[in-house]
Amino acid sequence: MRAIDLTNVTWRKSSYSNPDGGNCVEFAPNLPALVPVRDSKNPDHGTLIFGVDAWSEFVSSAKAQ
Repeated sequence: MRAIDLTNVTWRKSSYSNPDGGNCVEFAPNLPALVPVRDSKNPDHGTLIFGVDAWSEFVSSAKAQ
């Protein structure tokens, strides 16, 4: 597996995150084929990497709830 350099990505907090600092999800929408996702409270604890199609499906499903 190849390492992905995320040092220069622009992170954006989800609009569904708690504005008081809890339950915050950040994602980096500026990569062409991948969507990195992390916990903004613990950004050094790892990042999940989704393909664009998988991320779109996840977001669509979450909005339908």
